[in-house]
Amino acid sequence: MNDEAQDIQNPSSSGEASPQPEPPRAPAAKKKRSTAAARAAIEARIGYKFSDGALLKTAFMHVSALKAATRHRADSYQRLEFLGDHVLGLIVSDMLYRAYPRADEGELSKRLADLVRKESCADVAKQLGLGDDIELGAVGAAAAQARLRKSVLGDICEAVIGAIYLDGGFTAAAQFIARNWTERMQKPRRPPRDSKTTLQEWAQGKGLPTPIYREIERTGPHHDPQFRVAVELPGLAPAEGVGGNKRAAEKAAASAMIAREGVSGGNNDG
Repeated sequence: MNDEAQDIQNPSSSGEASPQPEPPRAPAAKKKRSTAAARAAIEARIGYKFSDGALLKTAFMHVSALKAATRHRADSYQRLEFLGDHVLGLIVSDMLYRAYPRADEGELSKRLADLVRKESCADVAKQLGLGDDIELGAVGAAAAQARLRKSVLGDICEAVIGAIYLDGGFTAAAQFIARNWTERMQKPRRPPRDSKTTLQEWAQGKGLPTPIYREIERTGPHHDPQFRVAVELPGLAPAEGVGGNKRAAEKAAASAMIAREGVSGGNNDG
């Protein structure tokens, strides 16, 4: 028996023995190279090379991608997002303070709110091409995956900031934020008139009360909910909107009523 085993493991030079032990090694090496290449590509787009690769991996880890048996939300990007949100706020506040020496507290606060909102962070993530790097688990159909990727882009951007801060300190985080927020900071500030504001101002001009928003339905899994909301005004048929959170659904409902009633002025929901 031992001799036969020896013959199988050590094929003769005749070439008749099957070279089966070799193939399993190739995929493992390929996978390793692919992971390293993927990390390098992300770092190139971010403009920062991590000493601790685990931080970068965690920054892109959605809770749905964690193993169900040992799943803990703290192992996802959420803690890094919390940290990155506050680091971003501090650094952008410092940038604004230096860039606008004559601006008062109110003006600085308005500019800060516009620059650090989730939509702004999501725009930065899009520009850096971070959407495809998000680690997602089984979240349903392809459409649900795409919708979830879009909804968490801002969170991922903040998580990346938190990861850079932990890995490279304040200076590294400040350099990343300066590269991606300076041009935005220098643009003229847009009045914060979203669709809800536009609808409310129109209603007031008509002598109507403040629009009422009512949640009609919530569907989808916990990590990717969809809200359906109706907006109501006296004498008008309700209008409905759908979004990944209540505020987004309310804005969509307000936009639907604005479009239906022909309200001028548009909105800045983007």
